[in-house]
Amino acid sequence: MSGVFKILEKIRTKPGMYIGRPSVSDLFMFLVGYECARSELEIETTQEDDDFYGEFQPWLQQKLGITTVSSWAKMIMVYCQDEKAGFEYFYNLLDEFKQGDKSLDKNGVKEISETVGTR
Repeated sequence: MSGVFKILEKIRTKPGMYIGRPSVSDLFMFLVGYECARSELEIETTQEDDDFYGEFQPWLQQKLGITTVSSWAKMIMVYCQDEKAGFEYFYNLLDEFKQGDKSLDKNGVKEISETVGTR
């Protein structure tokens, strides 16, 4: 069984096959179900699963300076005008997260300079 980053790469290239359309909210719900199914089937988590599920949202909260939103998908949608832009922005953020780029400014926030569907 592959880990969360492998399934995310499959979804990145063929979102319609897995979640119907490129949508950050649909992706979020898919990943919640994926995590639940693995837990119910007692499939042992990998280190990458633990990293993503345990560290991505806190990392994103710090990066974006948002602490009051309940999910990473909603945080992303604050900066995007539609679900497809949110989907694309998620993968930009995921690439940065996987590279371990934690170079934030003195306030713990990194400037959002990309214009992928920003408001």
